[in-house]
Amino acid sequence: MPKKKKIYKKKGKIIKDLTRNIFRILNEDSSKFYNYKQIAGKLGISDTDGKTQILKKLTELTATKKIKEVDRGKFQINEDRKYSIGTLDITSNGNGYFITDDYEDDIFIPNVNLGKGLHGDVVRAYIYQRKRSKKVEADIVEVLERAKTEFVGVLQKNKNFGFVIPDNNKMYADIFISQNKMNGAEHGDKVQATISDWPENSKNPFGKITTVLGKPGDHNTEMHSILLEYDLPYEFPAEVEKDAENLSIEITKDEISKRRDMRKDLTFTIDPKDAKDFDDALSFTKLENGNYEVGIHIADVSHYLQQDTILDHEAYERATSVYLVDRVVPMLPEMLSNGVCSLRPNEEKLTFSAVFEINEKAQIVGEWFGRTVTYSDQRFAYEEAQYLIEQNQENKSVTSSEFSKDENISIKKSFKNTIPNDVSITGAAYKVSTEIVEATLKLDELAKKLRKKRMKQGAISFDRVEVKFHLDEEANPVGVFFKSSKDANKLIEEFMLLANRKVAEFIGQKQGRPSGKTFIYRVHDEPDVEKLASLQNIISKFGYKINTDTKETTSDSLNQLLSDVHGKAESNMIETLTIRTMSKAVYTTQNIGHYGLAFNYYSHFTSPIRRYPDVMTHRLLQHYLDGGNSPKALSYEEKCKHSSKREELASKAERDSIKYMQVKYMQEHKNEIFEGVITGVTEWGIYVEIKQNKCEGMVRIRDIKSDYYIFDEKQYAIVGQSTKQMYQLGDDVSVQVKKTDLERKHLDFNLIED
Repeated sequence: MPKKKKIYKKKGKIIKDLTRNIFRILNEDSSKFYNYKQIAGKLGISDTDGKTQILKKLTELTATKKIKEVDRGKFQINEDRKYSIGTLDITSNGNGYFITDDYEDDIFIPNVNLGKGLHGDVVRAYIYQRKRSKKVEADIVEVLERAKTEFVGVLQKNKNFGFVIPDNNKMYADIFISQNKMNGAEHGDKVQATISDWPENSKNPFGKITTVLGKPGDHNTEMHSILLEYDLPYEFPAEVEKDAENLSIEITKDEISKRRDMRKDLTFTIDPKDAKDFDDALSFTKLENGNYEVGIHIADVSHYLQQDTILDHEAYERATSVYLVDRVVPMLPEMLSNGVCSLRPNEEKLTFSAVFEINEKAQIVGEWFGRTVTYSDQRFAYEEAQYLIEQNQENKSVTSSEFSKDENISIKKSFKNTIPNDVSITGAAYKVSTEIVEATLKLDELAKKLRKKRMKQGAISFDRVEVKFHLDEEANPVGVFFKSSKDANKLIEEFMLLANRKVAEFIGQKQGRPSGKTFIYRVHDEPDVEKLASLQNIISKFGYKINTDTKETTSDSLNQLLSDVHGKAESNMIETLTIRTMSKAVYTTQNIGHYGLAFNYYSHFTSPIRRYPDVMTHRLLQHYLDGGNSPKALSYEEKCKHSSKREELASKAERDSIKYMQVKYMQEHKNEIFEGVITGVTEWGIYVEIKQNKCEGMVRIRDIKSDYYIFDEKQYAIVGQSTKQMYQLGDDVSVQVKKTDLERKHLDFNLIED
């Protein structure tokens, strides 16, 4: 008898997926019926509120005839139901899956049943069972809502018409363009086309070309193509720029009088060396009682970005800045993002601050939130701050009570406070004040204690290596390097996490219980149990294991796994697979906590220059500080959903720009042989990641000539029919570049066989 899966998901997760969980129970045996108490028991819900939600959902599903009430209070699956509404997920091979709350599992849709549905569309589907295999399939009968009508691709032009061949591999149909809808585009141009119609008797949608981007392979053309593919604008409308230019940027005495004046507090920023917008700064003051006052100061964007203005509407629509390999597409015009809101050194700035009194154990003994005016004394790059930390390791505890005043003075004199020219962002050596060195070292010490506590509480540590490119003046990649997070990065990270957590707690809870006030939360649900089981199956082949008995053992063993694989050939693959087991972090007004950070309350407060949810957080925080009542959550929830969606699109664009640059880089290395590791295995080939630059490409099975290879799903391998030679997930292999496709951002490798 198969073991029952252990369910350790908290009630919030079960309630969130209530429809699917009810169908899962009722589908176990369609002849049985259950009352709400029995369903609650199967879901492990015993509280009154949870049972009430189950009863409410059962009533709702009965009203829509998705289930039926066979007797008073007893419910059964409605086997007469045939049609469902859900979302279409297209695969790269042209088939699809129907995703709906009505069924626990996604339902396969063969290509012939797609019914002109496209990836992401909301559709109505007819659900049926195949007679021979009894396999459940779906047939799309109606497209209710298009997810996307604009596509980027290359125009193939004939005499009187043409077709746009989309770059997106999930767009299975070319777009027909008539002669009068080409907008001046020539054969071979990269364009953006909009679908205007899809006639019943046509296998292709009809459209028009809205933008001519340039020639495929041109750098700017490809970058703009990536942005437009995800509906991300690359320039601001003239009226938005004008609205920004007309803002009053003077910091008046009257405005200062309304704020806490912290201009005399020692304050500095630590950012990437190529950063142009500095939206956070730290201040540091030693208190007479031996504690420290640490201020996390954030650009007061909401002071300038007034609600319901042209500028505000544009920022909301964008919702986030987009970071491509060679450029930043900001959420706010440069006058704001790099100018008036940027906390540049030696300038007074309007800020929104979270100020904490912290003791030697990194315990928070006091807090204050509000609008401030600040003055940054120093701008550091991460590399500069890291240099100070590394060069002064022996002085980390200079403020410890075990030293006398004279001893402390002596130690301070021994600080290594010169930034050499090879580290300095200006290229010239300079000295840092003793006070700033001392502040940096103490903040580093406190940050490490905060991080240690967070990890002990169950936070997951993803210290992934980032792939970066050295670019020449034409933005061509001439080298690859890896960027990892060091002490200086983690210093800033911990204090930003502290501010985000404490702001959320300040508004979200009252005397240890939820306050009921509308607020913007950044939430992260627990990992999916089935994905964890799949991860365990894969990592066991490398000698690793995870314990998923409880929430605590799961987080502990995931951290141990990430620690064990660090620096090994399979690290990037296993880290990627581990991330995929995680739920996506999203914005919402419904708080369920943040699993990955091990926080019960968490928000985004620290980056309003580049994230619109932070702007909403600032506005709501000030509203409550002014004594305002809780606004209705509905409009904020819609804004949260929009922001989460825009964040996802920006993330995809960023990944595509990296893939594009990797392909472009590998074009210049076609004759070289590289050592790689197999990161994926499919029925049509193996994916290989090159160790020295983390570029990933595919070796197609048909290109391996030594034998006829067959996909072995259970072993995550392909196996030679005659030789039994096996190429398995995680194996080391040698490859050579066979083909580079910049338009589709794809690499094909040849396998170098022994």
